[in-house]
Amino acid sequence: MRRMKNSNNNIFASSFERKVEDTIRKYSLFSKKDKVLVACSGGKDSTAVLFILKKLGYNIQAITVDALIGKYTKENLENIRSFCKLLGVKLHVISFRNEFGKSLCYMRQSLSSKGVKLRSCTICGTLRRYLINRAAKRLKADYVVTGHNLDDEAQAVMMNLLRNNLEVGSRSGPKTGLKRKEKKKSFVQRAKPLYYCSEKEVIRYSKIMGFPVNYGRCPCCHDAYRNKIRSMLDRLEKTNPRLKLNILESFSEKIPKLRMRYSGKTQEYCRKCGEPSKGEECSACRIFSKLNPG
Repeated sequence: MRRMKNSNNNIFASSFERKVEDTIRKYSLFSKKDKVLVACSGGKDSTAVLFILKKLGYNIQAITVDALIGKYTKENLENIRSFCKLLGVKLHVISFRNEFGKSLCYMRQSLSSKGVKLRSCTICGTLRRYLINRAAKRLKADYVVTGHNLDDEAQAVMMNLLRNNLEVGSRSGPKTGLKRKEKKKSFVQRAKPLYYCSEKEVIRYSKIMGFPVNYGRCPCCHDAYRNKIRSMLDRLEKTNPRLKLNILESFSEKIPKLRMRYSGKTQEYCRKCGEPSKGEECSACRIFSKLNPG
């Protein structure tokens, strides 16, 4: 890792780090007494937030989920291992093969052969969240930090609006989920320090710092619905530079009312694995049921 010697770059990097620190403080994302688990993919966002939290002196460990997507995830895992070793951060590695006995690609193909048409991103996202939440509870983490940036969050807002999925939207924001008394059953609260950092800013910071990351997108995400939303917002942003920020600021004003609207719903738990669920069976177990019917 190296930092480019350029005054403009140094000014930008310092400003970027302050923005992240200000977001943590403004929204009380977590304190230095909390045990924070940083979900790392090997990409620019999670690598940047891992580095900054370490630099700021937070009590962090890292976790990564290997979905076994050939060379792509192999390189990412190597990068994460070396970077965590350099920072002196403990890394927890979880593998789809060790947990499920199958890679992501095998699961998608197997489901497709059974007539179940699920996108790779849907399967991967569902199972990653499932594994990270279970691991976070096992490790007694107070928070899970993700690398979601401003672009990611603006896309998520639009996706939820277009799908009329306001209940999911109510759980968005720099800090998501609720701390519950029954920690063993709950979702470990998520925090997003890069919430107000644009993707362009993260890329610039990552390159200035010389982080060992893969800047390409996952080869399995070509059919993701998010790609269409990303392209639409990027196109509109060319004539309205504040577009994505406006989306977040506008929707943030609605979140308190949305949370009140859905706060009366009783938390349900999966009858199979005991994880939080919208119904009798969680999304992960529904995938398992389709993979192994009967």
